[in-house]
This record gives sequence, C-alpha cells and structure tokens, in this order.
Amino acid sequence: MKSVIVVLALAMASAVAVEAQVGKSHGLLDANTASEADLLKAPHMTAAIAKAIVAARPFASITELHKLLLSHKLTADQTAAVYGRAFVHINLNTATAAEIMLIPGAGKRIAHEFEEYRPWKSWAQFDKEISKYVGAKETTRLAQYGFIPLNLNTASDADILSIPGVGQKMLHEFKEYRPWKTTGQFDKEIGKYVDAKEVRRLARYVTIP
Repeated sequence: MKSVIVVLALAMASAVAVEAQVGKSHGLLDANTASEADLLKAPHMTAAIAKAIVAARPFASITELHKLLLSHKLTADQTAAVYGRAFVHINLNTATAAEIMLIPGAGKRIAHEFEEYRPWKSWAQFDKEISKYVGAKETTRLAQYGFIPLNLNTASDADILSIPGVGQKMLHEFKEYRPWKTTGQFDKEIGKYVDAKEVRRLARYVTIP
C-alpha cells in the first residue's frame, strides 16, 4: 500500500511540474488583444500603425507583427522600443532564434540559453536556469515575453486565465469539454463561441496530449 501511495504522489507531482502558463506581465501588452488606445501608448506608435495592427491580428507569431512594423518604416531601434510595451508572446519550446532575439535586450546568448534547456516545463525551471546568466530581475522581465503551452486537460484555472483574452466564460468552455482528444475537437467546440481566427490564437497556448 505504501508503495502505491508513493507512486501516486510522484505521478501527481509530475503532473503539476509540467503545468505552465503565460509569463506574468510587468507592463507588457499582448499585441493580439490590447486595445487600440493602449497600443497608442507604445513608443513610436501612430494612429495608422495602431489601426493596422488591430486590423491584421491575430498575429501567429512576433515575426508577423515585426513585418507589419517594418512596412510602416519603423527602424530596428524603434521596433525594439515598441516591443518594450507590446509583443506577441513566443512559445519557449518552439520559437526560432530570430523570434527570441526580437525580445528587447535578448541577443544570441539568450537565444542559445532559451533553446538549450528545452523542453521548458515550468516557470520555476525557467527562473532557475535563466537567472544563472542574467540574474533574477532580468529573468522576470524576459519571462513576460513567452509562454509554455498548457496541457488543456490538466491545467489549473489560474494557468488558463493567464492566456491573454481568456475570461471566466472561456475558462468554463475549456474545462467543459475535457478530456480533449484532438486539435480538431478543439477547433470544433471552441469555434462555437469565437471565430476561426480567435480559435487559432487560443490554440497557440495549449497542447492536447
């Protein structure tokens, strides 16, 4: 009996360990959900650019937003300033080095370290490993630019609610259809409540075993 209890405890601990979420914001806006008025508060942002962002979203990646900003003649320094205020979160387990280096202050070394410790399973792991190189304060700043996909069948309420734009109603729907079995099921069921573009945006943040 004791051995069974130990096994169950280890299994539960393992399940908790793989849960993750969107990095806690310390003033950073999600470019896919921020209001036009809030986007206008970003450095070098014009009314025309803010309207273009809203019209083009959701962006599947930060590179899509980057192309839009470059098309409006913003320089590399200006886009970096925008990203200090608004960004499209990157998946820490799949983002390319080029995407990682669009994070203000993140160069090749940070890109290497982000890739080195994959697969990321928790923010505790991220804090431990990245702080070795840049310290706790910078690690906290970097974390807000990324996300570690959630297991949609086991994620906690708090983790699901960390997804930008998800409120109590969508939380309910995410849990209502458990256990999720396929991405096709996710597209079908969540598509009853939001359009296809929003389904794709939400799908970026989750995994279905």
